[in-house]
Amino acid sequence: AAWKLGALVLPLRAILPPPERNSILDLSQPRLVIADWDDCAYPRIPPTALAEADMLDDGPLDADPPHPGKAIASGGSTGRSKIIVDRTANPVLYGQRSSRLGSRTGQTQLMCAPLYHNSPFLACYGGLADEHIMVVMERFDAAKALHAIERYRINYAYMPPIIMRRLIMHAGQQERDLSSIEAIQSSAAPCPDWLKRAWIERIGAERVYEVYGSAEGIGATIIRGDEWLTHPGSVGKPLTCDLLILDAERHPLPNGEIGEIFMRPHQEGGPTFTYIGAANLPDNGQQFLSIGDLGWVDDDGYLYIADRRTDMIVSGGANVYPAEVEAALHDHPAIADLAVIGLPDEEWGRRVHAVIQPLDHAAPPSEEVLRMWARARIADYKVPRSWEFVLELPRNEAGKIRRSALVNDRSG
Repeated sequence: AAWKLGALVLPLRAILPPPERNSILDLSQPRLVIADWDDCAYPRIPPTALAEADMLDDGPLDADPPHPGKAIASGGSTGRSKIIVDRTANPVLYGQRSSRLGSRTGQTQLMCAPLYHNSPFLACYGGLADEHIMVVMERFDAAKALHAIERYRINYAYMPPIIMRRLIMHAGQQERDLSSIEAIQSSAAPCPDWLKRAWIERIGAERVYEVYGSAEGIGATIIRGDEWLTHPGSVGKPLTCDLLILDAERHPLPNGEIGEIFMRPHQEGGPTFTYIGAANLPDNGQQFLSIGDLGWVDDDGYLYIADRRTDMIVSGGANVYPAEVEAALHDHPAIADLAVIGLPDEEWGRRVHAVIQPLDHAAPPSEEVLRMWARARIADYKVPRSWEFVLELPRNEAGKIRRSALVNDRSG
C-alpha cells in the first residue's frame, strides 16, 4: 500500500532499544511511523488503527506512481546507525531474479528470519509478488519450523546459516519429511563447510543455494550445492556484476591472492544506492565499490571470502583471517558454535583467541584436543593461543556474530 502511494518504506525492528530506534528515526526523518511507540517524536499511527482502512475506497488509484525504491537500516561494521536507500530497487520484481535461486511462481515459502533485514525483506515481498503462499513465523523455533515444513509442504525458504545450523542439529530432524523443499537460500554470514554438506546430504545438492552480496546492491555471487562440491568453500561466481580483487594500493591481484573485494553492477551508471548517516564506500575510480570484505578468486573464477578487513588479526606481524581459523574448527564434533577474534597481547600485538560454544556444556572438549585439531588443518601461527568456553555466542537476528561485542567485553 505504501509503495502504491509512492512512499519509501523503511522496515524496523519493533523492539529496538529507544536510543538506536531514535537514531534511525532522526536520520530518516519519516513523514509517518506505523508503530506502538508511544514516545515517538514523529507523526504516528498505531497498527490497530490500520483497521480503519476497511472503511476507505478500495478502488484503483488515479495514477501508477513511480516505484520509490527500498530502504534498509543497518548498524554497519562501526556500530553506528545508517540507512541504505536505493530508489531504483523494486522488491516486487525480486521474483524475476530469485528464479536463479530455485524460486518459482506459486510456491509455498517459509519465512523464519526477521523481515527488517534485507534478504528476508526481499524474499518475502518478492514471494508475494510471485504468487507465493507465505508461512511467516513470529519468532524462530527449530521444532516449530520443522513442523511447518511438513505441515504446509514448504517449497522454498530463506535460511541464514544460524537457522540452518539450528534445524540440522535439532533432535529428531531426520524423522521429519523435508521432501517438499525445492530450494533453500543462505546469505548474511559465512556457511561452514560441515553445515553446507549436512544440508546437501539432507535435501540434495541442487536444492542448496548460497548468495554473497550486500544491501547496497553493488553486486552479488551465487553458488548451488553441486557447484560448491567441486569448489568447496566458494560463494560462487559474479552475477550481473564485475569483480576485482585489489591490494591496499588498489592494484589488481592475481588469482589465489587475498585482497579487498570490489564489485561493479552491470547496470548503466553503476551503483545506485545512497547512504544516510554514513560515508561513501571505497571506490577504485571506475565505479567498483567495496564493503570492506577480503577474499580471493580461483582459476575458474569462483570467489572465496577471507574476512572483513576490520576483523583481520595481525599477530606477530602475520595476517590471520578469523574465517579461516573458524572453518578449521567448525566441523569438530564437540563444537556447536564458535568465533575467533583478536585480543591485545604484549608479545604478539594481538593474539588469536577462540570463543567456543560446546555441544555439551557439561563435557566440553579440552583445549589441547582443539589445538591439535586445528594444527592438523591450518598453519601453527593461525592456531588460537587462548581459548574460552561460553553458553552461547552473541549473534544478531541476521545470524551474524557480534564480534565487536566479543572483543570489547574482553579488552577492557
